[in-house]
This record gives sequence, C-alpha cells and structure tokens, in this order.
Amino acid sequence: MYGITICSITMSKNKLTKLSELMVITMEECGELIQACSKAIRCNDYHNDSLKEEIGDVMCMIELIKSNGLITQREIDNQIQIKRMKLMKWSKLL
Repeated sequence: MYGITICSITMSKNKLTKLSELMVITMEECGELIQACSKAIRCNDYHNDSLKEEIGDVMCMIELIKSNGLITQREIDNQIQIKRMKLMKWSKLL
C-alpha cells in the first residue's frame, strides 16, 4: 500500500465500531435535514412534517453523541454562544 492513511474507519468483521456507526448515522441524518431545509425553501413551506422529523432525528443523534462522551452540554452551550455572536455580527437573525 502506497501513500499515507490520514483517517480510517475501524472495522471489526466488516462492521463499523460503535463510534464510527454513530458518526455515519449522524452524517446521514444531517444530510436528510439539509434536504428537508432545501425542500422547505423550494416549496415555501417552513412548517412541514419532514422538517420537524429531520430536526428531531438530528437532535437525537446529538444526544447520543453526548451520551457517548464525545461532547458535553457545557461545550455545546459554549459553541452556541460563539455562533450567536457570529450571527449578531454577520446576519440579521439576531
């Protein structure tokens, strides 16, 4: 094998490890939320069930990330504050 391996998914009998599976499912759910947001814009329907479902799915995955010790609520709250400051500077949302 030539080159340098930068990142690899740990496999055990062709199955993802628990944390790898957590990351993959989180990525998939984030992708589904992106699609629901896009559809909400295209259809001018911001109160649809698909959007609510995908937001809930992503929130569930964030809770699982926390319960697996990858991030704490305190760290999330800190990042929320940082993002709010950026939004106050660069957008009209806040």
